[in-house]
Amino acid sequence: PSSSRGGQPPRPTGGSEASAPDQAGLYPSVEEENDKHKPSSKRVTFPSDEDIISGAVEPKDPWRHAQNVTMEEILSSYKQACQKLNCKPIPKVLKQIQELKDLTQRNECFDLKGEKLDYKACESLEEILKRVQFKVIDLEQTNLDEDGASALFDMIEYYESATHLNISFNKHIGTRGWQAAAHMMRKTSSLQYLDARNTPLLDHSAPFVARALRISGSLAVLHLENAGLSGRPLMLLATALKMNMNLRELYLADNKLNGLQDSAQLGNLLKFNYNIQILDLRNNHILDSGLAYVCDGLKEQRKGLVTLVLWNNQLTHNGMGFLAAALPCTQSLETLNLGHNSVGNEGVHKLKDGLITNRSVLRLGLASTKLSCEGAVAVAEFIAESPRLIRLDLRENEIKTGGLMALSLALKVNTSLLRLDLDREPKKETVKSFIETQRGLLAEIQNGCKRNFILAKEKEETEQQMRQSASMAEIATEDGTREEEEEEPISKEGGDKEVTEGEQKGRTGNEEGSSSQSRESTETNLPQMILESDSDTEDEDEEVVTNVTGGQDLEELLLEASLEAGRETP
Repeated sequence: PSSSRGGQPPRPTGGSEASAPDQAGLYPSVEEENDKHKPSSKRVTFPSDEDIISGAVEPKDPWRHAQNVTMEEILSSYKQACQKLNCKPIPKVLKQIQELKDLTQRNECFDLKGEKLDYKACESLEEILKRVQFKVIDLEQTNLDEDGASALFDMIEYYESATHLNISFNKHIGTRGWQAAAHMMRKTSSLQYLDARNTPLLDHSAPFVARALRISGSLAVLHLENAGLSGRPLMLLATALKMNMNLRELYLADNKLNGLQDSAQLGNLLKFNYNIQILDLRNNHILDSGLAYVCDGLKEQRKGLVTLVLWNNQLTHNGMGFLAAALPCTQSLETLNLGHNSVGNEGVHKLKDGLITNRSVLRLGLASTKLSCEGAVAVAEFIAESPRLIRLDLRENEIKTGGLMALSLALKVNTSLLRLDLDREPKKETVKSFIETQRGLLAEIQNGCKRNFILAKEKEETEQQMRQSASMAEIATEDGTREEEEEEPISKEGGDKEVTEGEQKGRTGNEEGSSSQSRESTETNLPQMILESDSDTEDEDEEVVTNVTGGQDLEELLLEASLEAGRETP
């Protein structure tokens, strides 16, 4: 491939294969006199500078002298290459070439997903990649072997072909394929996103990738789910990433990461790297012992980590003690997902004080964590104390009337929570009338979130108007009134991003699509409670005065709810 890429000289293959003249020019020479056996008879001389440096060559830019080409020319070149290589043109490729519109800038996507790409098919694609650049190149499940993968990654690196590359579900790219991928990661300045899910990165390949990650390249997002990383590969990657300044998102789900060496490596990574913002560890075996290591690193995250996903890691109430101790220390963590772990009521009690002391968490996932009404009361105490929590997931728990009552009461004094996910259907009760009570309480909770949303929008509008007034104090018409045209409409563009950022990027929600729900929300769909709110940034000392029914204070009401929970028997 290198010869067709602009006549680029072959890549160096390492010092061990250097020719004899090169070695003579680069290393000290040893001159022997008459007696070869006497050490004193040897004399060392060094070559002059002129002999060492023979010249320097600027790297070739394949696009510098690129000329405008037409779709017909690209089609013709691709078909000729296929004929020359004795392989059939891929119909999906021909269709996409015909649909190309603007060749002067990056096209959206080059989709090869599911096509079987052998070496010849890969080589023929160079006729396209040397003429067109893309934002996304999708090579998922293309049956790449070592030769084909090496050729394609070499092209993508040389032509800066993509900003997003998907090589998922290619189980046979082997050591040479990963070596070429690592070279691509290190050399290209355009690649920002690499998805290598279900593509094994084993012991013999990991060193190449680790070496590439040691240098802060352009890569910001790295997906390595189910890549067989447990053990030495993870150790190499974590060690390299301590020095990486660019990576922002790291996805390591389904790697069978254990609670000892693997977790210790992750903890060390968090101690040294303050640039990774999303760490997704779903579906591993971190255990309570591993959580202790992770939390040691979390304590050092004064800035940096924004989203931590620990979904389904066999954690129990014992591990929550480590997390409770770390939460007051971290100042950047906004999304914490503990779903599908046996946290239990005892675990939530341990977690509560750490959450109340923490001043950064905005979203908390506790779906399917073995909570009953007792645990819901502890969560309600946290909600009542929190001036910034905006999203809470309590689905798939046994929260009945007493727990719902506590949550409803907490929302009477909380002004920040915009979305509280609970199971839609009431839980079975021994007293049948309690079913209707649950329905009423679920509606009250939704109404509380709706009220918070409206308050947040009003607060945002007021602040916007104040900012406009301040910036336009000197811009007035002759009669002293401000021109209405100067006022900009309130923008809600940043809204969904603020609230759903962790869920959308980190896939932190329940796997049944909570993040897609959040993306679909609109201003008219108020009960979803996902829209923009500045309430999480409001002054923590601001006093919220709310008249709680009957003049009772919150502690008494929560106590009643707690007793109610105790009276419920399955």
